[in-house]
Amino acid sequence: MTDLTHPLATVPQDELISRAEADTLRPRFHFVSPAGWLNDPNGVSQWNGTYHLFYQYNPEGAFHHRIQWGHATSTDLVTWTDQPVALEPSEGPDAEGCWSGVLVNDGGTPTLVYSGRSEGKELPCVAVGSPDLLSWTKDPGNPVIAAPPVVVDITAYRDHCVWREGSKWRQLVGSGIRGRGGTAFLYESADLRAWNYIEPLFIGDASHGDPADADWTGTMWECVDLFRAGQGSLGSAPSDGSPDVLVFSAWNDGDTRHPLYWTGRYAGDTFEPGALHRLDYGGRFFYAPQSFEDESGRRVMFGWMQEGRSDAAMVEAGWSGVMSLPRIVTAADDGSLRFAPVPEIEKLRRGHVRLPGQVLTGTSGPLELGLSGTQLDLELDLQLAPGALLRLGVLGSTEGGTSGSPNEETVIELCRATDGTNNGTLRLDRTRSSLDPTVDVEEKSGPVPMPEGRVHLRVLLDRSAVEIFANGVPLTARVYPTLGGEHVSLAAEGTAQILSRDAWTMAGIFDGTRSLFP
Repeated sequence: MTDLTHPLATVPQDELISRAEADTLRPRFHFVSPAGWLNDPNGVSQWNGTYHLFYQYNPEGAFHHRIQWGHATSTDLVTWTDQPVALEPSEGPDAEGCWSGVLVNDGGTPTLVYSGRSEGKELPCVAVGSPDLLSWTKDPGNPVIAAPPVVVDITAYRDHCVWREGSKWRQLVGSGIRGRGGTAFLYESADLRAWNYIEPLFIGDASHGDPADADWTGTMWECVDLFRAGQGSLGSAPSDGSPDVLVFSAWNDGDTRHPLYWTGRYAGDTFEPGALHRLDYGGRFFYAPQSFEDESGRRVMFGWMQEGRSDAAMVEAGWSGVMSLPRIVTAADDGSLRFAPVPEIEKLRRGHVRLPGQVLTGTSGPLELGLSGTQLDLELDLQLAPGALLRLGVLGSTEGGTSGSPNEETVIELCRATDGTNNGTLRLDRTRSSLDPTVDVEEKSGPVPMPEGRVHLRVLLDRSAVEIFANGVPLTARVYPTLGGEHVSLAAEGTAQILSRDAWTMAGIFDGTRSLFP
């Protein structure tokens, strides 16, 4: 096989692991690869009681190159065991990488459908697994689809959503039609090998809006995911009126933008959209999400928390990419989705601190919470008066890095509309989150429903990973404090009543040195 070693792959593996484990910004209770590069979640599933997380992986270093499928297993969605690499490039249709895909149950046989990359293009491939899902055999007929549809000029073609519908398998492949917008091509098969092209399930409109808009739908859709948000399966009539959901990650000529979803109805060979929604207000920091229904009937979703620091900093650190905490997805009364970390995460909580309720006003001054840390789970129940603004400062430092430098602090803001309606805004201010001038500090924000001013706020801090949920609306981001700040405080403008405050330190999930499993 041709030597495809990357010029940056010069660091011995034991040193790469040592660098990664020594990095104080590396999360401790989120899943991260042993070292090297991690991106999209793949094949997320529960099989015979065991949860499986596959992911895009490069063990050579913290850069995207010759992608493999990393693999980890769990019995509780919290603590993970590294397993040997599931797929790695070989001569043929995946010689340049085994890219994103899914795991399906083909009559008891675990089967992966993934994008093999060769000669600069991606095509669908299949591999079957052993009963324990630890060894995989690629189908000799790969690629199982020889080329994209020839009826249109496409921008790209990769990533898969596969499901059983009656006696047939159906598949979506993410793509884009040049001059129009992103799309998902629909196929049908009896055996996961011979696929008949049907038509585009739905085509977006890239001319609508501006690429800078947080809801721009892109020129190509990556990582499409179609599912029923409530009772019933795809293609059946919903007994509870639950919407069908089409998730995609908007992409534009090599630029990862943000995840979005349409709610609507999938029927026959088409998807009739109802409304477009932002999936996570962090944009690219919760990218390429993939979901599955576990054995208890929950819809569970993972996303890739990509980095916001320079390529050089990632390579030097020896690692890149964080997997989000698994989220439960539910349908809301307003027709959109709500998200919450799986409750199993709570087993990592240590040292519970509960503080009494209190009323904050603009004249109260910052409230010291009597807790600190860089690995925290914070829950607050709030009542905001019309026009009130609450500021939660985290990862703060009381000392500047150099003389005259500002203190570091990451600020989470909740603001209720002044007109007394149920409208509000969640905002993440990262302008002072780091003294490193090279990191991403762009503001992230979006609307949040606040019935009568009530908000349940949950914030999970894991060193450089931040996941925020305000009334089930998520905002995910990365921050890179240089001073190791652990300070937490609250302040308000207007009147904000704190009904309850609970906080925990979060334990780590990995002990000891991990193997790269090349």
